[in-house]
Parts: sequence; C-alpha cells; structure tokens
Amino acid sequence: MEKYCNKMQYTLRYSDFDFKDELSLFALLSLVQESAGASADELGFGYEALKKIGCGFVVVNTYCEFSRPIKLGEKIWVETWPLPPRHVIFERDSRALAGSGEVLANFAARWCLVDLKTFSLLTPEKLGAAHENCPYRDEKTTAPPAWKIPRVENGTKILRTVRVSDCDHYLHANNAKYADFFLDLFSMEELRARRITAFQIAYVKQAKEGTELALLREDRAGESICEARAGDDLIAQFRVWFAEAKA
Repeated sequence: MEKYCNKMQYTLRYSDFDFKDELSLFALLSLVQESAGASADELGFGYEALKKIGCGFVVVNTYCEFSRPIKLGEKIWVETWPLPPRHVIFERDSRALAGSGEVLANFAARWCLVDLKTFSLLTPEKLGAAHENCPYRDEKTTAPPAWKIPRVENGTKILRTVRVSDCDHYLHANNAKYADFFLDLFSMEELRARRITAFQIAYVKQAKEGTELALLREDRAGESICEARAGDDLIAQFRVWFAEAKA
C-alpha cells in the first residue's frame, strides 16, 4: 500500500523572492503552511472542520534544512504528511522538490491542537474518527540538533510593533512572519556574503496586534541565535546556520 502524502505544485511569483533572487523564508514557510492545511483538509481535520468543534492547530516548532537556495524562475512541489502524534505533540514533515525530483529543502514541524477559547492543549482523541483513521507515516525528512534553542545572553536589539498585516485568523502574528522579523536583524551585506543552510523557529507565546517586540541577535560559531521578547516574556526564538555564499 502506497504511503500517504499530500503533494502540491506551486508556481512562484516575483514577490516571493528576496534581494538575491532566492525564495524568501517567509514565502517558503507560507507554502509549507499551505500544504499542511491542504493535507489536514483531506484528512478530515482541516481549519473549517476543527472550527466547528471549537479547536485548531498552532505550530510550535519549525526546522528547515536546505540542499540549495530556491532560485527565481523555478517551480516547486511540496510533499507533506503527518507522523503519529505523541500526547499533545503533532509532528508533520515536509519536503520541497524541483520539477526534476531534486530535494531542495526538508522540514520538520511540531504542532499543538488547542481549544480556541482557552488555548488549552488537546489530545488526538479530540479529532475522533479523523485521528483513528489517519494514515500516519513514520518517515522523517530531517530533525534539528535539538528542539530547544539556546537563549540570547548578550545581543544587539531592534524594536518592532506587531501590526494588523502581521496577524492571521487566530488574531496573532502569523508564524511565517517571524522569519521576516528575525532576518531584519541582519544587513543585506551580511546576507549577501552568506547563504542559509538551515534555520529553526520556536513559537513560545502569542503576539497580538500592538505588541511591542524587542528583537535580539547574538552571533556564535557558524550560527546566530535570535529572540523576540515582549517585556519579560519570551515570544519566539530563531536559530540560523550559515555557509559562505558560492561564487
């Protein structure tokens, strides 16, 4: 029996690319999120189905590892499937492929099912038959060195306010937006000289419209660690690995 996966092709737009003509992290995360939603829809636990029973999925961790940058003019396929849930953690892996079948990027993500009124965590049993009949798949595409990201100890800081355009239907900053928030801690010159080989985002607390974020960056050997804080509250973390840009 063929293993389940949702596979969708995407035609990339000029606006999906950054100043280096490479697919932006925001656009890439948005496509993976789109594929996850399409997969959940066909498996019976998509956004509209869950809204009827007062719950929904929120992503809590994302890790991505690149084989190479995705360049302007390319079309990509995204494949995704759910892994067997563990208590309140729902894992989903994905990969982005070129038309030739070349794997461009691998993703691992952890989600939680929450009550939309209280945001308390729910177990898979809340999904009923959709969980019982789900064709979960054990295959992993990748995994981070650790899901826990180190804290920033001494970092440079910029300030940013969460705006309406940052927010999704749960009324908090959309997970993909954090890629832009954190990359704004780097200059074009820095990013032009290096290529991102992998990145990781941890979503700790919601940031709603009007939240004042302090964004901090600390560079370490071969990587940078970033944080978004609202006062004393840790909102999100970002870890990014670099290599020298190829000529």
